[in-house]
Amino acid sequence: MSINNHSISPSKIVRGDGAWIKSLDLIAKLCKRPLIIGRSSSTKRIRASFKKDLLLKGIQPISFELNHDCCELDVQNAYLISKNNNCDGIIAAGGGKVLDAGKLIADLLRLNCITVPLSASTCAGWTSLSNVYTPDGKFVKDVTLRSCPNLLIFDHKIVRAAPPRTLASGMADAVAKWYESSLTSSTSKDGFVQQAVQMARVLRDQLFLNGFQAFLDPLSNSWETVAEGCALTAGMIGGLGGAQCRTAAAHPIHNGFTQLEYTNKPLHGELVGFGLLVQLHLEEKNSHSQLPKQAKSQLIDFFSQLNLPISIESICLRNTTSDELRKACKFACNTNSDIHQLPFPITEKDLLESIQSFQSVHTNSKIKINNT
Repeated sequence: MSINNHSISPSKIVRGDGAWIKSLDLIAKLCKRPLIIGRSSSTKRIRASFKKDLLLKGIQPISFELNHDCCELDVQNAYLISKNNNCDGIIAAGGGKVLDAGKLIADLLRLNCITVPLSASTCAGWTSLSNVYTPDGKFVKDVTLRSCPNLLIFDHKIVRAAPPRTLASGMADAVAKWYESSLTSSTSKDGFVQQAVQMARVLRDQLFLNGFQAFLDPLSNSWETVAEGCALTAGMIGGLGGAQCRTAAAHPIHNGFTQLEYTNKPLHGELVGFGLLVQLHLEEKNSHSQLPKQAKSQLIDFFSQLNLPISIESICLRNTTSDELRKACKFACNTNSDIHQLPFPITEKDLLESIQSFQSVHTNSKIKINNT
């Protein structure tokens, strides 16, 4: 067996109602002058309350507002501010791209990293990976970090207040773990990879069973199962499976679609979910089995219940011409893309045809929910 390095999980995880306050002593042991990183104006009040709590604990935080997604310009600015203010830790509080930026800055400075997800939209608070984008949100690359965060704080009270749309997006991102890893890694003889794939299957089943109720009622037991599944368990699957538990087409298709312009930009998981439907269509075309078709139909109904995109027209592209879609396909199919981990060859033409088959999609779901 070859040597594999794994960053499986954060050193400590504190979860539940009031997890932030319960974690202040742990934060004090990790840093005395942290840089607090955030972005969204809608979460500015939360970060201000964090700063107040830290000051009462004798910790002297410095605030930094990101201007963009996790991009090199913001990372460089935060790096300099941290150095100039003698910061000894990074606290990243926000969505996936804020968490990715915080982890990357901490890694570059070799400082302790604390992640505080303010929604369950991704598992970025858990992982030793940061996705880097251009200032206008186009995916550039992913960066493997030295380790997972030192501390992850998942405060249910805070995350419950996030818009339901973020939880739906997290479900699309998390359910993709099964459909991608089972396709690329199901024949692996590595025990860790096999276990990660089976964890992804259990997570998928939990999301199907509890996802709609969680979306409707953030005070339900279903919400706890689903929110932690999206933000925590999905990250554990990636940590356990490692590089061998690869993505297939859904995430590369997401990366391709970030190269385009939108009237209302979709969330990460919304594009991953649409990419997952395209992946299943590709499987259907290249398989003698009915399973991809059945899985696609099941996902379309599940996504429809959650108001997730299921067609080109629902992802709010500014321009849906073939030439524009080809830009996404070209990026998704570049030589180094994980899309080539599919068990069949894939070309830009194949991908374009599959995407165009989702121009407008019928769903059997009769449920309609306000997408807030």
